[in-house]
Amino acid sequence: MGVEFASERRLLSEDEIAPVVSSHYPELAALPHEDVVSLARWLRDQHARARDIIRGRRRIHRGKGEARGTAGETASERGLAEKKQVFARGMRRVNARLAALRAEVKRAEATAALKAALARRQGALPHHPASGQTPARGATARPNAKRRGIITGGRVGSTSQAGRNAQAARDARG
Repeated sequence: MGVEFASERRLLSEDEIAPVVSSHYPELAALPHEDVVSLARWLRDQHARARDIIRGRRRIHRGKGEARGTAGETASERGLAEKKQVFARGMRRVNARLAALRAEVKRAEATAALKAALARRQGALPHHPASGQTPARGATARPNAKRRGIITGGRVGSTSQAGRNAQAARDARG
């Protein structure tokens, strides 16, 4: 849910309005990288300052710390908390822009590295390895690793012959 510019302007002082307005998107996209970094630094400092003031006021309210400065410092921190949120939203926008700028740089570096690798690959001589020791003879015969059967040639038909002899004996009996 967005917050209107008018409510941001209502919370900020005159010197704080311009940097926060430049943290919104049409202006933020037009800023160079160095200005975005300095804007992020400024927003971070302002957010930390508001946070520290709120913490100090809460300590005074709890009775843990003594009031520093004027009596107005013990007032409610609601407006200051909203101001802190304005700075936090600005930091979120600026950090997103910085991440996008970093991604562009990384993408450009990766593209340049890939193009350089492709140029090296295309510029290199093709590597055709030798075909081996016997390029023209084809496949070589390999000896069979299986063991030879232990049945001798003389015993090959003996079982079936024994069956025939036994049948002939039964037929002769009966």
